[in-house]
Amino acid sequence: MYIPEGFGTVFPYIFASDAAAYLTFLERAFGAEVVGRTEAPDGSVANARVRIGSTAFMVSEAGGRFKASRAAFYIYVEDADQTHREALACGADDIHAPRVMDYGDRQGGVTDPSGNIWWISTRVAREPYD
Repeated sequence: MYIPEGFGTVFPYIFASDAAAYLTFLERAFGAEVVGRTEAPDGSVANARVRIGSTAFMVSEAGGRFKASRAAFYIYVEDADQTHREALACGADDIHAPRVMDYGDRQGGVTDPSGNIWWISTRVAREPYD
């Protein structure tokens, strides 16, 4: 098959300043698992394959031609309130506390230490998208 096992068709790739600390943030805040990691000669993260639940992505140290990336991610978790609190305790900045949205998710938002936005959600209603 042309897509390696464990990868999706679209595979996010995040460049982060202090990628090693960013990986620790992802592990503590979202329960991420680093499933593979290579280091550059200077000890920085050349490439790390990360999994959160059923989603895999990569993280590398920003620098040179590859500036720190900024993106927004929508993450489904079992308990949006708890995960939101964990993310804040791990160094994220609050966008808003979890609340029930019109589209049926209880959702809060944070900005992680690298400037990425995470919309932390738990589905609470079957409507209107289900």
